[in-house]
Amino acid sequence: MEVNWKAIVAGFVVALALAVVSGLVVGMNATSLALSWGTIGVVSGLVAGFIAGGTVPTGAVHGGIATVLGSLITLAIVTFTTLLFAGLVPTFGVLVGGVLLLAFYAIPGALGGAIGSWASGRRASRTVAGARA
Repeated sequence: MEVNWKAIVAGFVVALALAVVSGLVVGMNATSLALSWGTIGVVSGLVAGFIAGGTVPTGAVHGGIATVLGSLITLAIVTFTTLLFAGLVPTFGVLVGGVLLLAFYAIPGALGGAIGSWASGRRASRTVAGARA
């Protein structure tokens, strides 16, 4: 399988943009954070999978990579910001918690990527073979 970096970068940009918007809009309770986490993963995976096309497993891999890459960059920014403004002990907690959650970030991204590649393949197969105008 060849990795389509254009699809991964597009999914990463969507994940990063949605994370910034979600951080500004969403309140700080657990339900809204979990909902925004799932929504960001599915939407960014959907974009990556749709652009990558191909089979459903290919879209799932591209969606998972895009979501984890976006989450990893966001974790690096949050860890650095916590180090600057909160100190070393809270930074360690943020870093360890974020690394433990990275595997869980791939699940909604892979789901969205699978749906996106399925939709891309379904859209491409709507042409009728052998039809005359």
